[in-house]
Amino acid sequence: MSEDKTSQEPARGATDSAGLSRRDLGVLAAGAAVAASAPAVAAPLKVMEMDVEVQTPDGVCDAVFVHPMGKAPAGGWPAVLVWTDIMGLRPVFRQMASRMSAEGYAVLAPNPFYRKGRAPIPAGPVNWADPADRAKLMELRSALTPEATARDAIACFAWLDGQSLVDPGKGAGVQGYCMGGPMAFQAAAALPDRIAAVGSFHGGGLVTPAPDSPHRLVARTRAEYLVAIAENDDQKEPEAKDALRAAFKAAGRPAEVEVYAGAQHGWCVPGSAVYNAEAAERAWSALLALYRRRLT
Repeated sequence: MSEDKTSQEPARGATDSAGLSRRDLGVLAAGAAVAASAPAVAAPLKVMEMDVEVQTPDGVCDAVFVHPMGKAPAGGWPAVLVWTDIMGLRPVFRQMASRMSAEGYAVLAPNPFYRKGRAPIPAGPVNWADPADRAKLMELRSALTPEATARDAIACFAWLDGQSLVDPGKGAGVQGYCMGGPMAFQAAAALPDRIAAVGSFHGGGLVTPAPDSPHRLVARTRAEYLVAIAENDDQKEPEAKDALRAAFKAAGRPAEVEVYAGAQHGWCVPGSAVYNAEAAERAWSALLALYRRRLT
């Protein structure tokens, strides 16, 4: 699992155009060559970040909501939901939400562990290699059943669609990292008429023997998919990518399924021990292209 080393909260209110700290901007510089080769797009927007609360059937979920500043397009901004990895809602995911919002989206990043308390959860340093720490993380994860995730997704999009800055008539996106990958699939199945694009980045457990395995949910959705797989995850489960491709083909859903050579599980999250700037920027660019196609 990815291990976030970021410890400082970003300033509230308006951020810089990318929503990133100087430290993160320096880390991302290694991926600039990838971005430079992409077609020219509008400059990132300034954004406003705020802490919000979302009422769900299971309680009150704390979250961060980020939207572009200035005049919104007719109807409002398209909505995007961000599911974190197992380390939960923390500064780096606030920064990632702000960066996405700067591209022209109203972004909600909820605390997935709100049933246990407000973020940050887990609190303090966590060592995935320590069996005791790992057991605590898996206990947190166990509460996020497919049914619970579906309830949370429905509540989050109901909240988003209730905001005047959001256009519920535009397609919505959902992206997830690590454990958030399968949660993105589950959200798309819960809201097939709302979610038009799904991004999974080093998602764990996308293909399982269970009847409700995320890959078996694809037929219930109407979304286009981007599935970015870590090289070491593929080495452990080389058949998973084939099962995913077969599921997308059977359901008639457009999808890009790619193993990122040299990228390790957790590579898309800045500050993680395995962060790979060049590969992360390439995955980010692919996600932006997906959203530009589908969130209209």
